[in-house]
Amino acid sequence: MTSTGDLVPPLVALVTAAVLAAYSFVRRTRRAGTRTTPGGGEPVVASAELDRQARRFLVEADDCVRTSTEELGFVVGWLGEEDARPFTQALQDARAELAAAFRLRQRLDDTAERVPADERREVLRQTVARCVEAGRRLDAQAPAFDQLRALEREPTGALEFAEARFRQLTGRATGAKATLGELRERYGPAACLPVAGHVEQAEDRLVFATEQLDGARKAADRGDHGTAAVHLRAAEGAVHQADVFVTGVDRLATGLAAAEARLPAVLTELESALVGSGLPQDRVTAATVTQVRRKAAAGPYDPLDALRRLSGAAAAPGSSLPGRYAADLLDGALLTARSAVTAAIGFVTTHRAAVGSEARILLADAERHFALAQENSSFTEARRADLQAHEAQRLARRDVRSYGNPYGGPFGGGLAGALLGGVLLGEAPGDRGAPRGPACFGGPATRRRRSTGRPF
Repeated sequence: MTSTGDLVPPLVALVTAAVLAAYSFVRRTRRAGTRTTPGGGEPVVASAELDRQARRFLVEADDCVRTSTEELGFVVGWLGEEDARPFTQALQDARAELAAAFRLRQRLDDTAERVPADERREVLRQTVARCVEAGRRLDAQAPAFDQLRALEREPTGALEFAEARFRQLTGRATGAKATLGELRERYGPAACLPVAGHVEQAEDRLVFATEQLDGARKAADRGDHGTAAVHLRAAEGAVHQADVFVTGVDRLATGLAAAEARLPAVLTELESALVGSGLPQDRVTAATVTQVRRKAAAGPYDPLDALRRLSGAAAAPGSSLPGRYAADLLDGALLTARSAVTAAIGFVTTHRAAVGSEARILLADAERHFALAQENSSFTEARRADLQAHEAQRLARRDVRSYGNPYGGPFGGGLAGALLGGVLLGEAPGDRGAPRGPACFGGPATRRRRSTGRPF
């Protein structure tokens, strides 16, 4: 049996080596960006490669932050916030670095045609450096994090906590299935598309968690705490993602009810505001108001989509409404933006092995604009967050379709879903192929430390 203390020295050495390697990579990209061809021109291939590297680093850092958030949640729930404070701070610091990296990359997308080549390369190098720093913050805390959890020494307490969470989620999944049926009946199938498949995928993650908790319990009973820790960590990741799926259904139910309650007042406000307006766009908005009112009276309808249509019409160029009635429109815009942003976050979190940089960059910007909308009571920021989150989820779904069927292939017992969700890490690079072990709190150098070294 290997104790947690025995693991710390090699883990510290691994972190140190990884930080040096990452620093060397940043220096190499800086030198490559300033190198010129014999004719004096900049190397186009080097610039394209730097762009690919920046995208890869963004995805990797984002995955590390998401996984670390998940495992830290179990530690806080089990041991309390005080013991977890250093790791909470490290995660906050890593999030800040990652957010800065995403903003840099989004700036390039927003101004691609106006950014000189030298400036573009410098922004990409800064993006990589921010991602490296985010990973370093997490890697630096991984040894102490494992010492706190002490799973190799005594996994029983953490295992019991995970089992309790599992039982709770099993009951909630059953409730979510009933809730989804009620939502379809009340609002129609289209209103439930954001959570299509959530119940089935929650059940799939729970099937996987069942096997992993059983494996952890058997290993712990025979004193093989290292193996128990591997199975426990895999179970925790699956339970967390089952929670994301179930919570998605609950949030949609709350959002639809709030939108349904808000819609009549918005319709009345817009009808009053549009009386006597001769602007062409205001006439289009008036027609949209009429269509939404008729659809709402005709039978099941999607109130979030109705609010989104009204906000879109009111915000269109040539409309007189945003300036005069922004405050009246804000509540509806915040409702739809919150629904879109949380749905996109949940989708990326639970399908992250397949989701590429494009969707993540856009989602990060949607989150930023939603925060600004809340802070500044901004209708315009809420609209932008809503649109970006919808597009981010569309891109993420495209990536998943390209990745393949999450329930196909040679893996059964929930393995395929766990691999798609990043609960298990596949073979490097790319995390594809046979899963090797669960993802853990930490950066790129430490997140694979519980890998079994063989197919999981």
